[in-house]
Parts: sequence; structure tokens; C-alpha cells
Amino acid sequence: MALLKFKKTANKPKSSNDFSVLLQNFSLEVMPRTAEKIANFSEILPTNTLIYIAHIDGTSIDEMVGTAARLRDEGFKVMPHFPARIIKDKATLADWIDRYTSEAGVKQALLLAGGVDEPTGDFESSMQLLETELFDKFGFTDLNVAGHPEGNKDIDLDNTSKNVDMALEWKQKFSERTDASMGITTQFAFESKPIFEWANRIQASGINLPINVGVAGPAKLQTLIKFAIACGVGPSLKVLQKRAMDITKLLLPYDPTDVINELAIGKPQNPNANISNIHFFPLGGIKANAEWISNNLTKKIMSA
Repeated sequence: MALLKFKKTANKPKSSNDFSVLLQNFSLEVMPRTAEKIANFSEILPTNTLIYIAHIDGTSIDEMVGTAARLRDEGFKVMPHFPARIIKDKATLADWIDRYTSEAGVKQALLLAGGVDEPTGDFESSMQLLETELFDKFGFTDLNVAGHPEGNKDIDLDNTSKNVDMALEWKQKFSERTDASMGITTQFAFESKPIFEWANRIQASGINLPINVGVAGPAKLQTLIKFAIACGVGPSLKVLQKRAMDITKLLLPYDPTDVINELAIGKPQNPNANISNIHFFPLGGIKANAEWISNNLTKKIMSA
């Protein structure tokens, strides 16, 4: 069902006022355990879609590489996570990169600190992973790093953005002195204002890496609030909290129409914000997210 719809719309010309412009090169994130629930990804997503594979602490590298190989075989581009704080040492990092390359043909990665408080090994930041030069040695061509439009309280304990800003400036300089094609993939948010403010601010400071904006896929409101709090989503969480106070909306599922519409309206109004694509976090399920994308690929921008 979705596959036929994707085939019909994939090459359709896009007008400048198309809601779907931002969806043209979307990416989507899965975990090995959620990917197992999908019989064949080519039945629900257009082939050649970029699929990130989240590496959660406790997931084995065998599961990660196996999922990457499976997605590759089904016709997809794959970008696995490399969470610095769960990687034991440089030898382990080299082994992971080698296995992804040799067993799954992977040449791109998302480098991030990771979701654990204390490092389990020698690394605690994505900058340290980049400094090993192992990704260049194994021929990785695309490296993404994390972005935090609403800050990251785990990194900046004083509620500023000082440390995350310094880290992005370092990564910008790294991209300039190497051959790596780099981009930023952000934490999800529920309104466009903080995203544009952050994107404009980092561009003004000289950071011009393309930005893949994180967006939560369709899900129950209670599920999203739980994930948003756990992931440290900032002030835009009030969008969900306000919705939860409206009894007429409390039991209705959330979908990303409003925030993507805001991004589509705001993108031409913020030409310096280097927003490139939408990256989906399918918190309510991969199939539900894929169906929503399929149903919205030809949607026009709604009036502000």
C-alpha cells in the first residue's frame, strides 16, 4: 500500500509552497529490536531512504551490524550510531567500524556522546571519536554529529549552551580541515521557533553544517511526553503539556503536521538557517510513522 504511493510521488516536481519539500530526503531512526518487527522495510518506505540505527547501551555490536546488513540488503542507506560513552577503547572502535564496513558496507555514521552518565571506557565525547581518525582510515564519507536546539542539560549543567556551542565550533573546524562530509542531526522538538533561533545563531557564529531537524513521529500523547522528558526536550515540551490539558485532545494521537508546517513556512523566512532535511524519531512505531509520511508527501503548506 505505502510502497505504491511512494512510487507514484517520489519523482513528482515540488513547488516552492509544498509542505512536502521538507520530506523529500527524510531519514528515520530505528533500533534493532524495533526493526525486527518489520518484515520488509521496502514495503513501507521508499528504497534508498537513509535509516539511522540507534545504539542503546546493552545492545550488542552483533545486533547492530546484523540490522545494518539487513537494511542494506533491502535497499537502504544506513547510518549507525557510535555513542562514545559505551565504547571501551580505540581497539573496540576500530573493530566496530571494520565490521560495519566489511559486513554491511556502511560508510556513514552519527557520532554522539551517548545516553549514559558515566563513560564505560576511554571516550566521553564525539570529538574524541573524530580525533582517532579511524573513520577516515576505513573510508567513511559521511559523518553526522548531534545538535541541541533547546540545549543539553547533561552537557551544560548551568542551563547555558556554552559547552555544546564550543563542541559544534570544534566540529565545524574539523570538517574544514578534513575531507569528511559532515552534518548535524538534532534532538526532536515540538515547535519551530527554538529550532530557527538556534539554527540562525550557530550560523552567525560560523557553523554552516547542514541541519537535519529531529521530529517525533505519530504517537500517543502520553508516550511522547514520557520520551520527551527522558530525552531532555526543552521548552517546546509545553506544546505537549498544553495539549494534555485539553480534554478534547488528550486521547487523540499526536502527529508532526504542525511542527513541519511551521518549519516549511519559516524556512524561506530564515534563509540563513541551514536546515536541510527532516529526521524522524518513530516513537509511536515505525509503521505508523511510515504511513504518515506516505500520506503527506504531496501536502501543501497550510496558511499560518
